[in-house]
Amino acid sequence: MGALARALLLPLLAQWLLRAAPALAPAPFTLPLRVAVATSRGAAPTPRPGTPSEPRAVPRADGLALALEPAGGAANFLAMVDNLQGDSGRGYYLEMLIGTPPQKLQILVDTGSSNFAVAGAPHAYIDSYFDAERSSTYRSKGFDVTVKYTQGSWTGFVGEDLVTIPKGFNSSFLVNIATIFESENFFLPGIKWNGILGLAYATLAKPSSSLETFFDSLVTQAKIPNVFSMQMCGAGLPVAGPGTNGGSLVLGGIEPSLYRGDIWYTPIKEEWYYQIEILKLEIGGQSLNLDCREYNADKAIVDSGTTLLRLPQKVFNAVVEAVARTSLLYIQPMMGPGLNYECYRFGISPSTNALVIGATVMEGFYVVFDRARKRVGFAASPCAEIAGAPVSEISGPFSTDDVASNCVPALPLNEPILWIVSYTLMSVCGIILLILIILLLVPFRCRHGPRDPEVVNDESSLVRHRWK
Repeated sequence: MGALARALLLPLLAQWLLRAAPALAPAPFTLPLRVAVATSRGAAPTPRPGTPSEPRAVPRADGLALALEPAGGAANFLAMVDNLQGDSGRGYYLEMLIGTPPQKLQILVDTGSSNFAVAGAPHAYIDSYFDAERSSTYRSKGFDVTVKYTQGSWTGFVGEDLVTIPKGFNSSFLVNIATIFESENFFLPGIKWNGILGLAYATLAKPSSSLETFFDSLVTQAKIPNVFSMQMCGAGLPVAGPGTNGGSLVLGGIEPSLYRGDIWYTPIKEEWYYQIEILKLEIGGQSLNLDCREYNADKAIVDSGTTLLRLPQKVFNAVVEAVARTSLLYIQPMMGPGLNYECYRFGISPSTNALVIGATVMEGFYVVFDRARKRVGFAASPCAEIAGAPVSEISGPFSTDDVASNCVPALPLNEPILWIVSYTLMSVCGIILLILIILLLVPFRCRHGPRDPEVVNDESSLVRHRWK
């Protein structure tokens, strides 16, 4: 294994039989990742969220800034604890103040996209929107943008304005923002947010990567480390419940009270989505025995904006068969109007283009997005418990002797490169076509010598040598 641990065992305990949770057997679902060495917390104390803080010496997380309250800094990291609300079914959202005077909105946190956008007009499913005309600091950039997701899309005007995050920052920041004036299946019944905060890389930003993302602007202006972390406290709770489950988005660091044990890191394979490398899947302790490239087809990403654990179709079929054999279920409790009984749903769905570690899985862990070192970290979350028993486990390393050295398929060319190649080919074809048109339209003149009286004026000869 060498100095670095090569793998992470990320078991996911099925969220089922809630009241019987303490008596459950070992985790039936494991999701190993390709990882770097774990970060140890040493013997540092672990205060609970909300406990009055005192100066404390906490070991640095492998060079990252910990989310301790900095003296006189632009950010108050401890104030970010419990700054999220929501659930995995309808998303976790953050309160923001936008414009001058400030308008309060609830913004969905999405690590699977890169645009920052808010409702810019009334909609049947939202209770408020951002009125750009009321903000004296709003400036339009003069163009529209359309963003499409796995489900839903929106079109909005691109501009910039001042944004404040009340829980954590004592100043405002000038950021790019799209005001949505048209959408389809984006705002849905029952949601409690009216905007979206894309926290992925600028490569995914629309209309192009030149549009600076919210987090890039925040890192530059607030002078915080290029890292953020999330804890979503909805594991085992009804998806259709009150929608006020807690959670934390720590922008710029890691808060020790939000995790237990070590943080296990896995490299980011490509900086667009938070793409990682899945080594294998196990159900009930038994490997699915698929080529590891199947798990990463055509990518494996960590996406808080997706509800379920989404698996490539071939992997999904194998999981369903394994679950049927072992009689183990990965389920979530559901509630609805008029229901007087507990209802459950399967927490895994098929996917046509990716393995997506969505909110259903992320709720079991404290997840660190360390952009500075190109890695994603997972640690046990103290809020991921049912009746006092943890719903998830994390440990490592484990043997990778039966795993290929590279499980990530070759990535297709990035969209900007495809556009450059397309325009180049179109330009070459256009030049060739122009030359041919000129040759057809301009008469070809040549100086003939004296006519040879012996040469026969054969029409077929003229045709045979004529320009075509």
